[in-house]
Amino acid sequence: MEKHKESIGENCQNGILNAKTSGTPRPNVPDLRFPEFTREWKKSIIGELTTKVGSGVTPRGGESVYKSEGHPFVRSQNVGLGHLILDDIAYIDENTHQRQKNTELQLDDVLLNITGASIGRSALVNQQIVGGNVNQHVCIIRANKKLIPSFLCNFLLSQYGQKQIESFQAGGNRQGLNFEQIKSIKIGLPSVEEQKKIADLLLLIERRITTQNKIIEDLKKLKSAIYQELYSNLPGEEKSLSELAEITKGQQVNGNQLSKNGKYYVMNGGIMPSGYYDDYNTEAGTISISEGGNSCGYVQYNSSKFWSGGHCYTLHIKPTARISALFLFHFLKWKEADIMTLRIGSGLPNIQKKDLSKVSIIVPTLDKQQRIMTLLSTFQMKIEHEDMYAINLNKQKQYLLSQMFI
Repeated sequence: MEKHKESIGENCQNGILNAKTSGTPRPNVPDLRFPEFTREWKKSIIGELTTKVGSGVTPRGGESVYKSEGHPFVRSQNVGLGHLILDDIAYIDENTHQRQKNTELQLDDVLLNITGASIGRSALVNQQIVGGNVNQHVCIIRANKKLIPSFLCNFLLSQYGQKQIESFQAGGNRQGLNFEQIKSIKIGLPSVEEQKKIADLLLLIERRITTQNKIIEDLKKLKSAIYQELYSNLPGEEKSLSELAEITKGQQVNGNQLSKNGKYYVMNGGIMPSGYYDDYNTEAGTISISEGGNSCGYVQYNSSKFWSGGHCYTLHIKPTARISALFLFHFLKWKEADIMTLRIGSGLPNIQKKDLSKVSIIVPTLDKQQRIMTLLSTFQMKIEHEDMYAINLNKQKQYLLSQMFI
């Protein structure tokens, strides 16, 4: 596995890809390319390289006409960054499909989101959605023989494609691309052979990213199953959270108080660095729970000391409590969904300290706690390692997107 993980990077370093020589003028070629290709790229626009640029419509009746089977109906949430997201794909019946026959999807059509927050996301049509349709928020771009579809898809995701898409939004109140703007997007065009080689390399990385995400997803499912097996019938004494830990609330600081010493963190789907502070109010080995906002109820173990923000509860284990902080963290992580049910208020919810104090904890023997901690901590380290590798794969893809197009 480790050898496979290093192979893509080694290919770049060993000359399979050649970087442009610094100081040597080579106009209209990318900074990084395969060594067998030397000709300059042609300048073109998408409208000259396509046979179709157009979107669909949402059927009358909206979601009420969606079916559990039939023709796939692609919406903007189904178009990711170079891949399709088909977990919640909708379907339409044959009659509805026939009324939108001009938007029927063909294999390797390029899909581009043209409105909303996901504008600019692009993916290729695969066998799962061939014969389907799109709504008005997704544009179909059908390439001619001079343009490899996967090359176009990756170009649109590169900084060169994204900057042009962003430029069309400048000064506008509503995010949206029209078909003439899409046709006018400038693209550097190498030979079909070079297009294919670039696209094939990026496809390999995208497939590896997909595999890596599946590995992480399966590990998290396994972790949930282990939690359930360990905790659902755990022998021990039942205690309330307030009997085991002091629950304190953090203190917000103003931006002008931030400096380059110490770390200031807030809860945001996890504890995220938000600047620097001279002091700290939370020791290592404590547990934090988000008090309010979108991450309300999220549980985090604090491996180092830091400054806790005003929307964060911190749990300090009481000296008389026969419980490990790491064991308590894993137990609370297992009960995280239950903790989130304590939310009150509309808009940005919050959790009251009096409600959090009543959360029930099962406390087994210290020996049992140690065995559980060892197992779960090892498993968590494995997930973190795979997460980091997924991040590095995505960084590698973004680097190639920035270097292999013009």
